[in-house]
Amino acid sequence: MEPVFPFPVLLPRGSGGLTHALHLQLRAAILDGRLPPHAALPATRKVAEALGVARNTVVTVYDLLVAEGYLVARKGSRPQVVEFARRRSKPARVGTDDSRFAPAWRAPFLQPSSVRALPERNFRLGIPDHRHFPHDVWRRLTAQTLRKSAREPFAYAPSQGIPALREAIAQHVAFARAVACSADDVIVTSGAQQAFDLIARLLVTPGQTKVAVEEPGYPPLRAAFAAAGARLLPLPVDDEGLCVERLPEDVRIISVTPSHQSPTGAAMSLRRRAALLDFARRHRAVIVEDDYDGEFRFGGRPLDALQTLDGDALVFYVGTFSKSMFPSLRKGFVVAPAWAHSGLVTVKHCVDSHCDSLTQSALAAFIRDGHLARHLRHMRPIYAERRAALLDGLQRVLGRWLQPIPSEAGLHLAARFRDPARAARLMPTILRHAAGAESTADYAMTRGIEPAVTFGYGVIDAGDITAALQSIRRTLERGREP
Repeated sequence: MEPVFPFPVLLPRGSGGLTHALHLQLRAAILDGRLPPHAALPATRKVAEALGVARNTVVTVYDLLVAEGYLVARKGSRPQVVEFARRRSKPARVGTDDSRFAPAWRAPFLQPSSVRALPERNFRLGIPDHRHFPHDVWRRLTAQTLRKSAREPFAYAPSQGIPALREAIAQHVAFARAVACSADDVIVTSGAQQAFDLIARLLVTPGQTKVAVEEPGYPPLRAAFAAAGARLLPLPVDDEGLCVERLPEDVRIISVTPSHQSPTGAAMSLRRRAALLDFARRHRAVIVEDDYDGEFRFGGRPLDALQTLDGDALVFYVGTFSKSMFPSLRKGFVVAPAWAHSGLVTVKHCVDSHCDSLTQSALAAFIRDGHLARHLRHMRPIYAERRAALLDGLQRVLGRWLQPIPSEAGLHLAARFRDPARAARLMPTILRHAAGAESTADYAMTRGIEPAVTFGYGVIDAGDITAALQSIRRTLERGREP
């Protein structure tokens, strides 16, 4: 006979104590959630037959649970577990005991930030527009991949990525960013974040290796190196990018976002790029080049990637498809120097074995068949229109308070306060009316950086941008801000 409860009921032999034993077990099941709120108990006749007891025993137990407040009786229906019954159980201990965690994982800044509820059209950074993505093409390629996989034997994919995707990535970055590489130089990762994690695991000696990071800079990248035990050295950035002249001689890893600095949007000048490569060569340091937001350019010819200028195998070039396609794809890559390739593959194999083959195959076809290049060409004028509206609004509508930071790429713009002394008073108003916008202070390890506001334009239309900036202006004027 099928069990009547989703847990075993153990009753004593003979007739003595049956009611008491059944009552205790059903009450315990209600308290610990095995009988959840609003669950209807089985009919008394069915329970009696299944447990081999008299029906009156079951009726008595049900009546007792109703009297105690664990069940509610319903005329003509089976009794139900009440909502508040579980409150009588011992409350779970609040908080987490992290004393057994490795020290690096106790750092508050490593914990992921909560996802804020935002309106559909907002200024959030790092999110591309899904409305213009060729979903039908992606569905077709995914379906083709699934049909093909059904005819192939099950097997683990290579840790460094399937050959078709590595070849497609090598051709894409060579065309789009003049990055000189072959498929053998490419390692496929689960987004750029895993790329940072692999590099940190390979190169950082805990407690010893000094890693220079941009200040302000991309927090997840810092977190990957901090988790590996690196000693982080925050270095300032200006309108030419990382201040290379501030690098200490004993730094061994330098992390930069030269194409579109995160979060200021500044591009590293050619002078600084040459100086950075020279420093790395003279001091046996390596460079992690995060080509953040580099796919979308709105000015003249883009400056060459550091990897393109590198003649000494010093640069780890990291890319992702989160901005050019969509974040949930979770595909990134590292173009690694030849000397580091086998080590990175070993680390990848240990921590993740391999990325999933299905999306790798679909992505390889998406790139190989020209869909990625067409999508990027389609999106550039759309993003350019939004960027122009934002730049115009910052200058014409909010120019009294904000000054845009020069930027020719990416999906966000930043603006400094003309009077930094008023930043603390003005920032809350701006962020309240520009949902998703952020303060550069949220990207800093230290205090005292020059305040600025970052506005993403990946998912907000030009008209909505203008309306939001005008709303900010009206509020500031009502507040009689000078």
